[in-house]
Amino acid sequence: MITETSAVAFRQNLGDMLNRVHYRSDSIVINKDGKPIAALVDARLFGRIRRMQDRFDELTSRLSAGFAGVPEEEGMAEIEAAIAAERSSEHSPGR
Repeated sequence: MITETSAVAFRQNLGDMLNRVHYRSDSIVINKDGKPIAALVDARLFGRIRRMQDRFDELTSRLSAGFAGVPEEEGMAEIEAAIAAERSSEHSPGR
């Protein structure tokens, strides 16, 4: 479960919040002035997020290297064409 709380309430209830995250695998979004500024998540989930971020960074580096010689305008045009083709196929009968 994801819970939202203010930074003040979080500070006042830190022990309870830590227990909820640890024992119930809850996640807590901490708001300040009504805007999310941080999140408290279980350490295992945080580990998964970090591994996903590392894989994403590696993939984007490989993609950047693979398309380094392609002018940006050409690459963006190709991406837009692929998006348009996918969107039109989603609206085709039989799908």
